[in-house]
Amino acid sequence: MYLKEASFIELLNKHQNIIHKVSGIYMDKSEDKEDLFQEIVLQAWKSFETFKGNSLFSTWLYRLSLNVAITFFKKSRKKVDYTMTDAVIKQETEAINPLEEQIKAMYKAIGQLSKIDKALVMLYLEDYNYGEIADFLGITANNVAVKMNRIKIKLKEESQKHYQF
Repeated sequence: MYLKEASFIELLNKHQNIIHKVSGIYMDKSEDKEDLFQEIVLQAWKSFETFKGNSLFSTWLYRLSLNVAITFFKKSRKKVDYTMTDAVIKQETEAINPLEEQIKAMYKAIGQLSKIDKALVMLYLEDYNYGEIADFLGITANNVAVKMNRIKIKLKEESQKHYQF
């Protein structure tokens, strides 16, 4: 048991950035990101026995993280949060600097994408090639290329609605 636990902790520490990125893409609030992070870690631990090493641990963790995030996202969308403090409203409406506004606009546009498109963007931003992304998501590299071209156009249009570059 100790060997399994030590191995899991070592691999998780090495690849925890994957979980942070998935949590950041699928959740807006820091509390929700933390909850999703914890849920992914829990599910990874529960499923660690099924990891046979046929693929890279990072590939396995990405797939697991995306599946958990999609399920978690569906559950969290059902909750309606009507409480918004003045501080939050002020923070969301204030422009700190143009670059930050561009980044916010891009993340807002990414947030409006479908679950699979969010996953594509996240992997693309991680500098994975289309073949690797295809392996992660179980689609062809050609399909990834077509989807990415469409997503880039959509993101440009959506982000320009919120911020004039």
